[in-house]
Amino acid sequence: MPTGYRKAADLPQAIPVFPLAGVLLLPGGQLPLNIFEPRYLNMVDDAMAGDRLIGMVQTRHGDRERPPLAPVGCVGRVTSFAETPDGRYLITLTGLCRFALGDELPVRTPYRQVLARFETYEGDLKEEPPSARLDRPRFLAALARYLDHRGLGIEWESAESAPVDALVNSLAMGLPFDASEKQALLEALTVEDRAETLTAMLEIDAAGGDDDPSVLQ
Repeated sequence: MPTGYRKAADLPQAIPVFPLAGVLLLPGGQLPLNIFEPRYLNMVDDAMAGDRLIGMVQTRHGDRERPPLAPVGCVGRVTSFAETPDGRYLITLTGLCRFALGDELPVRTPYRQVLARFETYEGDLKEEPPSARLDRPRFLAALARYLDHRGLGIEWESAESAPVDALVNSLAMGLPFDASEKQALLEALTVEDRAETLTAMLEIDAAGGDDDPSVLQ
C-alpha cells in the first residue's frame, strides 16, 4: 500500500500509542480495533485529523491505569473507519513500521505519546521486502500439530501457497500466543527470524503446555 513513507526520517518522531497487552501489529498486517474508551476515541479523532498514524504497543505488568510499555511497538495507519450508533469507532490499522520506544512525552492529551525511533526497523518500509526463506514442510508440520493441540483450523490450501511474509505475519498476529511470545515475534528483526521463532513456538506448544483450546483473534 503506497503511503509516502520511504525511510525512517519520513515518519514523525512523536506518535500517539494505544497500549494493549496480547495484541500484535506487524508491518503489512491489518488489525481491526473496536474503540470505545473516551481517551482513545479522542486519540482516533486527532489521528484522523492529522497523519492517521497510531502506534500499537504491548503493556507490561505494573500500574493498572498507566502500565509500563514494552520496548518495541509498531506504528500503523488508519485505513478504514466507521462510527457505530452508540459512539464507538471501528477502525483498521495497517502496519507500517516497527519502532523502539524512546521517552514518553509529558502531554496534555488523555492518551499517551512517545518518541519513536524507527531507524533499526527502516527495512519495514520497503514496498517489496526481499524474499524470505522458510522450511515450509517443517513449518507446516509444526503448525498442524499446534492447531490439532489447540483445537483450531485454518485454510490449508492458502497456507501451503501463501508468500512467506504474509503467512508468517498473519499467523504471528492471529494465533493465541501470550504477550511475551507476541513480543518476541514482533522484535524478530527479519521475517526469516520471525519464521524461525514462530516455528519453535509452534513445536514447543504442540509438545505440551496449556491443554485448553483457544480461538484465533
